[in-house]
Amino acid sequence: MAELDIDTRAAKLGIDWSQVNLDSIQLPPGENFGIVSDDEGVYHDDQLEFDTGFGNIIVVDNLPVVPKTKFEKLENVLKKIYSQLGVIKEKGLWMPVDPSGTTLGYCFIEFNTPQEAQNAKEKTHGYKLDKSHIFAVNMFDDFDRLMNVKEEWEAPQTKPYVPGENLQKWLTDEKARDQLVTRSGPDTEVLWNDARQKNTELVHKRSYWTESYVQWSPLGTYLVTLHKQGAAVWGGADTFTRLMRYQHNMVKLVDFSPGEKYLVTYHSQEPSNPRDASKVEIKVFDVRTGRMMRDFKGSADEFSIGGPGGVAGASWPVFRWAGGKDDKYFAKLSKNTISVYETETFGLIDKKSIKVDNVVDICWSPTDSILSLFVPEQGGGNQPAKVALVQIPSKVELRQKNLFSVSDCKMYWQSSGEYLAVKVDRYTKTKKSTYSGFELFRIKERDIPIEVLELDNKNDKIIAFAWEPKGHRFAVIHGDQPRPDVSFYTMKTTQHGGRVTKLGTLKAKQANALFWSPTGKYIILAGLKNFNGQLEFFNVDELETMATTEHFMATDIEWDPTGRYVATAVTSVHEMENGFTIWSFNGKLLYRNLKDHFFQLAWRPRPPSFLSPEKEEEIAKNLKKYSKKYELEDQDVSLQLSEQDREKRKALKEEWEKWVMQWKSLHEEEKLARQNLRDGEISDEEEEEDEAKEVKEVEFEDVIEVTEEVVQE
Repeated sequence: MAELDIDTRAAKLGIDWSQVNLDSIQLPPGENFGIVSDDEGVYHDDQLEFDTGFGNIIVVDNLPVVPKTKFEKLENVLKKIYSQLGVIKEKGLWMPVDPSGTTLGYCFIEFNTPQEAQNAKEKTHGYKLDKSHIFAVNMFDDFDRLMNVKEEWEAPQTKPYVPGENLQKWLTDEKARDQLVTRSGPDTEVLWNDARQKNTELVHKRSYWTESYVQWSPLGTYLVTLHKQGAAVWGGADTFTRLMRYQHNMVKLVDFSPGEKYLVTYHSQEPSNPRDASKVEIKVFDVRTGRMMRDFKGSADEFSIGGPGGVAGASWPVFRWAGGKDDKYFAKLSKNTISVYETETFGLIDKKSIKVDNVVDICWSPTDSILSLFVPEQGGGNQPAKVALVQIPSKVELRQKNLFSVSDCKMYWQSSGEYLAVKVDRYTKTKKSTYSGFELFRIKERDIPIEVLELDNKNDKIIAFAWEPKGHRFAVIHGDQPRPDVSFYTMKTTQHGGRVTKLGTLKAKQANALFWSPTGKYIILAGLKNFNGQLEFFNVDELETMATTEHFMATDIEWDPTGRYVATAVTSVHEMENGFTIWSFNGKLLYRNLKDHFFQLAWRPRPPSFLSPEKEEEIAKNLKKYSKKYELEDQDVSLQLSEQDREKRKALKEEWEKWVMQWKSLHEEEKLARQNLRDGEISDEEEEEDEAKEVKEVEFEDVIEVTEEVVQE
């Protein structure tokens, strides 16, 4: 109804709108009378909706036919089997009986969600209860479909092929730019980093896109968002359409497998009794189909061993994925147990866990199915600590190193899986202090030799450690704050026959964190937190500093996936200077982007290159030949920017001159009025101005030059 019609109708009924409190009007339940809610568009666009109906019911056939006396026993057996695969609703298991109470050999089971029902069907169809009873499981919805099959066969209709969106199109950008995602206030933005133009270019923006945070998948194909009903993944060229949804109420954390095949979601619920542990539910989904492959439930205590920590006491990620794109194995650490699952059946390998007393940490090789584990000392030091390497799926121990007087250990795998560094903190003889050193495993060499590395000063505290990506060097920050030292080591030297060698030490640096370029060679020595954002860009090949600068109060530092640019950010942890800054690899400030209430920045990962190492090396050697094209493009952009700057300055000058002329014109127009106010007299300033404007012609003679010339007759 139009606003004019409403006013006319109100006038006829004698209603005075000024006396009506519209906020007090409530519509009958279920009615909206055509009034659209302000958030209706957001609700329909972004709210996750899931199937309802009979999709969550399965029919289990070929059950034993038992009398009334054994009904309860059979029911309990079925509940025990199917409650492991999903949540059965209250009174959700119904087993029909005949008038005498004897079962009819089948039952109906109703789960909470269709995904759980589908999972139960796939896992138990063909399940052998005993020699005579093999389950035949179907979805309840399938019965309607099968009962309505037409008597005469009809050829299926051929649907025209509709190509899907190219999820890797962003990799074909003509300017070879990289994307990043940022969150500030209610807005989430996907941006191009256009370093040539010294600014970002918007790809996609959406308000209230997520209720928590966003995360890229490891290869950059998907962007995941979190909602009350579950998680969703998005992708595409520019529009970022929703590709799949995963139901998991109140999801708090997500994690992808390295090859992007699976998505792990996490939810915890606080107990009503503070003394009890939080309840945890973890689900593993197939990313492309959205199907739940398996779920895990328990108390937070069961998921709290190992790892850097997560929420509600549980460590995150709970599941550690084996390296490589195959996504074959993942492991969970429990008390005295390492459970390794294979994704073909999502069951334990050989249906057995690996029993390791007192194990506290595990870590996968980034490239191979090799699991490293750490076991601390036991029995008051009578049984030494150990670090071991275990091959999966054979569970064969490849190497073990016993360690004595150990306080703590931390394991660091090199990105190519060639080396494993174990930082070992040991007690001194008095047990009153500790000192640190490294055990270095050469994984690819025969028998996996181990080297021991001790710092020049054994009492130096190790503040940070980082491997060079795809390289053989590593960096260590060690010493006392506020100015510790930074040392660089290499695992490959021709002079020392493959022994670890120190390349050099930088003395008294304001640094407490290390950030290698993804391509190696360059590193940022960063002073975060108490150091207020000190940045030193360092070339490890030449062992020289390229730039020293500062991003005051910086909280985050992240290289782009190509190693060309670095983003530093100040998030809402601080109230001032929120936003991010983009730097070149050698520390040149390119541009700043300030944003209020800035929460998150993440570069979009790139998949590994298809080029062989030999081809990459050949390109690096002939870089000048390949770079000529891009140098010309850079020159064109530089000229364009210079021209834009000139045009901007010219426009500002013209605007200024126009403003000055306007005031001069107004001054002249008001001159007569000013004289009348002074009884015809002009002011001293105006008189001086008039005198200055008078042009006087003055003639004078001046002798420039005098020459004498003798004239002969």
